Amino acid sequence: VQLQASGGGSVQAGGSLRLSCAASGRTLSNYGMGWFRQGLGKEREFVAAISRSQGSTLYADSVKGRFTISRDNAKNTVYLQMNSLKPEDTAVYYCAASRVRLTVSAYDYWGQGTQVTVSS
Repeated sequence: VQLQASGGGSVQAGGSLRLSCAASGRTLSNYGMGWFRQGLGKEREFVAAISRSQGSTLYADSVKGRFTISRDNAKNTVYLQMNSLKPEDTAVYYCAASRVRLTVSAYDYWGQGTQVTVSS
């Protein structure tokens, strides 16, 4: 499956962005989906995950209550709504697909990243 992330940009602290991840090649409903991020000089970290049926979600503690992951299987797209953004949210954000129903680490396919920059 090919994944294409978009929606990144520059925003001031407290602002919002919505990232999208469009899939092609396979039906997205067959995969658990996740978002990860990697800040400059940092390791890639888990952000959020959603199960195939969108019945279950997982979030990193650092984004819980501010970010929401969702999916529209009819559009083969996964979203990450990011509210109350902080400068520490600045990173390249990646979407990923997993054959596992819901996971924070076992991902098989990765999209290219989209840059999110939050200024104070």
